Amino acid sequence: MSTGDPAPGGPESPAAADPDGVRRVPVGDTPSDPEPESFLARMRERIGLARTDGGDETDAMYPSAPNDRPGWHVRLFGSPMFFRLWLVQVVSATGDWLGLLATIAFANQLYEGDARAQAAASSLVITARIFPHLFFSPVAGVLVDRWDRKKVMVVSDLARVGLLIVLPFAKTLWALLALSLLLEMFALLWTPAKEAITPHLVPHDHLTTASSLNLAAGYGPALFAPLVFAALAGLSAWLGNIGALSFLGLNQTALAFYGDAVTFAISAYMIWRLAIPERARRPRPTAQSAEQQRTKVDLSQTLAELKEGWHYVFINPTVRAVNLSLGLALIGGGMLIPLGAVFASDVLFAGAAGFGLFTSALVLGAAAGVLIVSTLQKRVDNQRIFPFLLYIAGAVLFLAASVHSLGAVLALVFVMGAAVGPTYVLGYSILHANVDDDLRGRVFAALNTMVRFCVFIALILGPLLTTFFDSVARLISDNRSIELGSASYFIPGVRITLWLDAAIIVSAGWLA
Repeated sequence: MSTGDPAPGGPESPAAADPDGVRRVPVGDTPSDPEPESFLARMRERIGLARTDGGDETDAMYPSAPNDRPGWHVRLFGSPMFFRLWLVQVVSATGDWLGLLATIAFANQLYEGDARAQAAASSLVITARIFPHLFFSPVAGVLVDRWDRKKVMVVSDLARVGLLIVLPFAKTLWALLALSLLLEMFALLWTPAKEAITPHLVPHDHLTTASSLNLAAGYGPALFAPLVFAALAGLSAWLGNIGALSFLGLNQTALAFYGDAVTFAISAYMIWRLAIPERARRPRPTAQSAEQQRTKVDLSQTLAELKEGWHYVFINPTVRAVNLSLGLALIGGGMLIPLGAVFASDVLFAGAAGFGLFTSALVLGAAAGVLIVSTLQKRVDNQRIFPFLLYIAGAVLFLAASVHSLGAVLALVFVMGAAVGPTYVLGYSILHANVDDDLRGRVFAALNTMVRFCVFIALILGPLLTTFFDSVARLISDNRSIELGSASYFIPGVRITLWLDAAIIVSAGWLA
């Protein structure tokens, strides 16, 4: 090299290529802190926002010209690509909720007039939705890490369109259960694919907000989906009287199924149009040739990749801590679902209205907590605040279970929700930031399996423990009370179980 040549890496040297193949853009004569500028340059190229002209007023995440400025949705969502993905999630989640409501209602129609059979049918439909999470979800994670994630999402949506068009013509409960099972299996392919591509569409410091927005997109439609379902059910019943439309098999639920199919068709179209970076779509080429991947499913390779994913979940300390702590927290918090109504009636003597207030306080608190953490995401360390919030949630739940005043319980439950709500978001954010891209689908599939399994345990274990502790309390005292000086303290089984819940949540914080 001649003395006049620029030094390697100097300001005049050509931009070097990163290992991921993205060109690193030179940052000029300011070597004091080059990495942030390099990161911004990489992100501009990765999400297709780099500009070469003078610039106009555009919705650019990282303005590269003086007149460029980010739009409100870009500032909130982190990038135009993630904003579009979020809209896809809202549409898809609306379809999910519509489908669940319509399936339960359809199961009841099959046994109209038999209350016991209707209850059993509804339970079986919900079981058909939970069952695939326990067994198929890990395999779905392997497939998502192997296949093109964008195509996985599109095909999953289109498959659900076909199943939902057929579903209104099911004549037996078993046909309904089989179709519900298939619908959930395609949903299990769609979800980890979405989680795996999210970190490629937003900056690293925006992941907490992205996780919060994903949560809102998934559960927000539950607020209006019942109203949409009711409107479609009424319209479907009216249209069913028109003979020319008899080929549609219109009953009270058919139009809801067709509307659900439309949401998934829209979702498939939006995803197909989404400019997802190539590296996010297929993280790692396998040793097999492209032709082999198209024509052969290697069972031993699939099992090896499945084992690799679960091995990573248990060996990586960060991933292991997040999964175990979230699992325990869900067991403790999940018991609040069946026990809230019992506590409201047996301890607070507030009945169904009290349970409604109890649930509202918990949900509003969780929403407030998620909003606060998302707002402060750049000022907090996710891995430090995660266990701290679990400690607070457990301690506050213990206090809430210990008092008798409805007002005090509502205030404490609100605080508990504000503490426990963000932990779910923070857990996802930590995994997004710390899991290798080629394993991300399997890790999130494992997390989804664990979430459903722990909630399933909580729903069964909560009532059983309450019954057991209630029997113990009656052995101690006929009126389930203990004397504390001149006062009597009521200790029904539900209160003891909620104390145990609090201890479980605190232990989750310790594991984190």
